[in-house]
Amino acid sequence: MSTVVEHGVVGHEAASLLRFATAGSVDDGKSTLVGRLLHDSKSVLADQLEAVERASLGRGQEAPDLALLTDGLRAEREQGITIDVAYRYFATPRRRFILADTPGHVQYTRNMVTGASTAELAVVLVDARNGVVEQTRRHAAVAALLRVPHVVLAVNKMDLVDYAEPVFAAIAGEFTAYAASLGVPEVTAIPISALAGDNVVSPSAHMDWYGGPTVLEHLETVPVDTDPARDPARFPVQYVIRPQTADHPDYRGYAGQIASGVLRVGDEVSVLPSGRTSTVTGLDALGRAVGAAWAPQSVTVTLADDLDISRGDLLAPAAGAPAVTQDVEATVCHVADRPLTAGQRVLLKHTTRTVKAIVKEIPSRLTLDDLSQHPAPGELAANDIGRVRIRTAEPLALDAYADSRRTGSFLLIDPSDGTTLTAGMAGTAFAARAAEDAVADDEGWDF
Repeated sequence: MSTVVEHGVVGHEAASLLRFATAGSVDDGKSTLVGRLLHDSKSVLADQLEAVERASLGRGQEAPDLALLTDGLRAEREQGITIDVAYRYFATPRRRFILADTPGHVQYTRNMVTGASTAELAVVLVDARNGVVEQTRRHAAVAALLRVPHVVLAVNKMDLVDYAEPVFAAIAGEFTAYAASLGVPEVTAIPISALAGDNVVSPSAHMDWYGGPTVLEHLETVPVDTDPARDPARFPVQYVIRPQTADHPDYRGYAGQIASGVLRVGDEVSVLPSGRTSTVTGLDALGRAVGAAWAPQSVTVTLADDLDISRGDLLAPAAGAPAVTQDVEATVCHVADRPLTAGQRVLLKHTTRTVKAIVKEIPSRLTLDDLSQHPAPGELAANDIGRVRIRTAEPLALDAYADSRRTGSFLLIDPSDGTTLTAGMAGTAFAARAAEDAVADDEGWDF
């Protein structure tokens, strides 16, 4: 299952892999959906299913509780909720999947940010009896902030509303309108019953009015951008290789993982943040020389010139290099229990580069239920999403998050103990909003 892209670069890994995350309010049935997806797609081992059956019987349930396939923590099993992000790997003949089952509680918003940060698709569940609620809007907003390109609205528990089409249509219409106002590029609405298995893997016999795909069919066929040449090349240097042996007395190679785009022998590149230029003379991948390499391959790059390059430097096309700056404006999600405050000294980690920084200002905090903003909050508490202005001690080659989720993101770290404080997305917030909802704002929000 290979996909040929321009200039002869061939990529088959990205074409066969989809990363997706589930989200929804408490008791909407996320873990049951995931369990049903794994069970009905024959992705559950016999001993796993037997363990779930035993645990279900111990809780007085006659049928196996498929949610237990993902709720692995003892507290999750005892309380019947999801607390941590549960990752599951499964495959069908058409595609491989990495799934992140994220919690639904408001206090675990940071966990959803973690699970959805690398996702190409988000499945947002809604209980058909309750419709779109505050937490539904919160999860849609987080998906929009993280620029997740595909969103599935799974209207669950249709069996409890007699599989009524008007109920589904009303919920789908409300959610789609809200998502569009956030700039979400695509929403696919699917009526399901995770408990009964309707429209999860197999089409439902109870909803002949629905002619769209099942959840699994959509996951198998949703287009995933597999052309690495679409994005400009970005290569963060991780390690400098200098053997200084008799066989390689003058060898100097720069090892790392290509974050985006394609690198080719003969490319003219800039070394950032210094801005010096050179030409790629060699690419080594898995111990052999290649003419081109692309994201996310790990390679060693050699250059024509003997430049002072070290870990944290970034190689980028000379004609399309990102701007270098010490002033960072970003949307952030605060993930630590201790607050983030204006004036706080932090470490900023961007790709392989870590620099000292200071939080100069927190202009606003976002209220995700209605997208209002609280100006000048002074600090961000756990799970808060807000706007920050940061000054770094050294220049950074930082892309806008809208242009590159990999090189437009960063972490803020407590320098005293190494605790991760905040996940940041450089540049503007939401992709776009409906013109009638646009609000003029001098605090830095872009909606």
